[in-house]
Amino acid sequence: MTEDTGDLDGLVRKRIRALRLAQGWSLEELAARANLSQSSLSRIENGQRRLALDQLVTLAKALDTTLDQLVETAAEDVVISPTVDARHGTMRWPVKGDPGISVVRQRMTEPPPDNPARMRAHPGREWLVVLSGTAVLMLGHRRIRLATHQAAEFPTMMPHAIGAEGGPCEVLGIFDRDARRGHQPDPGPRDC
Repeated sequence: MTEDTGDLDGLVRKRIRALRLAQGWSLEELAARANLSQSSLSRIENGQRRLALDQLVTLAKALDTTLDQLVETAAEDVVISPTVDARHGTMRWPVKGDPGISVVRQRMTEPPPDNPARMRAHPGREWLVVLSGTAVLMLGHRRIRLATHQAAEFPTMMPHAIGAEGGPCEVLGIFDRDARRGHQPDPGPRDC
């Protein structure tokens, strides 16, 4: 066994124990959920029994996680630098764990459009929180005022636009893969 494999083996064992304890479960409770004997689970956690793929899959399900998450390593750099789009006033951070999700910080100075024809609709979901100022979310025919620290989550198939009210505001948005595609920069004005 190589040193890297041994490190991963130890990491997985620690992770199983930590996830079990985080759930507040005893060895007996997790063993029952994973259809293992309590002694087998104890030996897995303590390194006295080899890790078998079928047991890892069962343990991952019992711990409400995935096999990928159970065995992932933290070898990558944990710091993510943003890309800046000065034209649209945005900073974008990709989320490594799910490349379909991105986080965007945007400073807005203009109110949202009054004309519903200028609002966008596209597949996906969006979540946003107002970091400073007051934002107005136009969602279909609804006008929703969001103060600092308030958040909103909505399906983006509904025509929507966001803007500032009474001065500049800063918004942090999280877009799923489909919503991110709908918000790709284009040469025209950006209403969303």
